[in-house]
Amino acid sequence: MSSRERLTRGKRWVVKIGSALLTNDGACLDEVAIAGWVDQMAALRREGIEVLLVSSGSVAAGMHRLGLSQRPRELHQLQAAAAVGQMGLVQTYEAAFQRHGMHTAQVLLTHDDLSNRKRYLNARSALRSLVDWGVVPVINENDTVVTDEFRFGDNDTLGALVANLVVADALIILTDQSGLFDSDPRTNPNAKLVQQARAEDPALDAMAAGGAGVLGQGGMQTKVRAARLAARSGAATVIVGGREPDVLPRLRRGEALGSLLESDSSPQAARKQWLAGHLQARGTLVLDEGAVRVLRESGRSLLPVGVRRVSGDFSRGEMVLCVDEQGQVVARGLVNYGIGDARQLVGQPSQRIEEILGYRAEEELVHRDNLVLA
Repeated sequence: MSSRERLTRGKRWVVKIGSALLTNDGACLDEVAIAGWVDQMAALRREGIEVLLVSSGSVAAGMHRLGLSQRPRELHQLQAAAAVGQMGLVQTYEAAFQRHGMHTAQVLLTHDDLSNRKRYLNARSALRSLVDWGVVPVINENDTVVTDEFRFGDNDTLGALVANLVVADALIILTDQSGLFDSDPRTNPNAKLVQQARAEDPALDAMAAGGAGVLGQGGMQTKVRAARLAARSGAATVIVGGREPDVLPRLRRGEALGSLLESDSSPQAARKQWLAGHLQARGTLVLDEGAVRVLRESGRSLLPVGVRRVSGDFSRGEMVLCVDEQGQVVARGLVNYGIGDARQLVGQPSQRIEEILGYRAEEELVHRDNLVLA
């Protein structure tokens, strides 16, 4: 599927909305504009697209409520502003989606949540359940308690990491600019919009140079970086003006709006390449012949019933090797249960997981989305 097809035919979008849009360049939360974007996302949802929303705006909204004209520099003040602003932001989204009979869920994440393998899988499972139920997750950085986001992070990056997490088809970054230009349009009236490019093209770095705005932490550079992060799981990224009328439905219809930054790989191929190359195995699962055949020929998940024995010292979410009875590596993947639980599940049908453990995280030991063949 091409990058353009991932927009017109893909089933899962991550939509990120920036602070300048949400707060009408700092005036206050723009409830009318927010309602408009919610209308568009509701329309996408009715078409069967799973929508996950990454929303900036908590600090900016808090600044308005507190009467602050400039973004605080002290960490504790940033955290306090985020705490104040988050209340109004969530209330506004909930009210807007309720008009469409849709439920929302607040999800606060940190970058650490998506680098720690156990929390990564927990977050992935929770988000997957929400979209399965038709709920729109409203995702933000946990600004109130975590420090790293203020030093290095931004919600463009968070949007890309969420796209990796859920294997999204597209990351849509709504911004106060029309897209990425070949030079700064604020100083060069002849600047041209980059309509389509490879996310990994090094020429994009010079085009994106420039500082962030007063309200947000990101600039165009963070958006290009986000596109590259999203591309590692195969997602196409569009950087586009959020004030463009009906921007989301028009992108869905295939209109060439904003800047489309393409991934070179399909979502699954890129994700599996990432899994294969970046994680060290912490244990081993020895499979029977039937399980080996299922993995190699059918591309299905690994169930406990097909495992003969386990070894190592691994926790939920860590990388394990899947080997045949001769010790040949068949696959590697992220395991859904730690070593103690996995030992109890060896050779057992998935229907007995809750009976044996007292809970069931997943029916698979390794889900096919988190498994790559050797």
